[in-house]
Amino acid sequence: MAEIRWKPNVTVAAYIEHEGKLLWVREHTSRDGIRINNAAGHLEAEETPLQAVCREVLEETGHPFRPEAILGFYLSDIRRQASGEVVRFLRIAFVGTVGARERTELDAPIIETVLLSADEIRARAHELRSPLMLRGLDDYEAGRRYPLDLIWCAE
Repeated sequence: MAEIRWKPNVTVAAYIEHEGKLLWVREHTSRDGIRINNAAGHLEAEETPLQAVCREVLEETGHPFRPEAILGFYLSDIRRQASGEVVRFLRIAFVGTVGARERTELDAPIIETVLLSADEIRARAHELRSPLMLRGLDDYEAGRRYPLDLIWCAE
């Protein structure tokens, strides 16, 4: 088994209910070209996971995020192509809705937002950034929802 570098790589992701479908982003990736992803990103040092997901959704979709529940916690190991190093990520996925668009400029490397049904996403599995997206989609469709206060953050 490859050695895993332990560093807290915590990411957040949003499953966004919008206009009867789910809101996704198309983005440039350095490793795999253009991919479909959740609005997602890294937890920064001075923020809570809830603050992080709201920030990431606004930056990547232009819409303010209204989180309603935690979908789940997901671990994934990613092998860096250049070094062969395996890096572990903990992804916290949220479910919610968005308000009216507040920003027209989206953060790089986002190309655009797209509305796709669960079936449409599964049909485009080869375009997805991570297999975690489908696992989260399965949990989303199964109705898994946990209260937001499942994550407690010390002040």
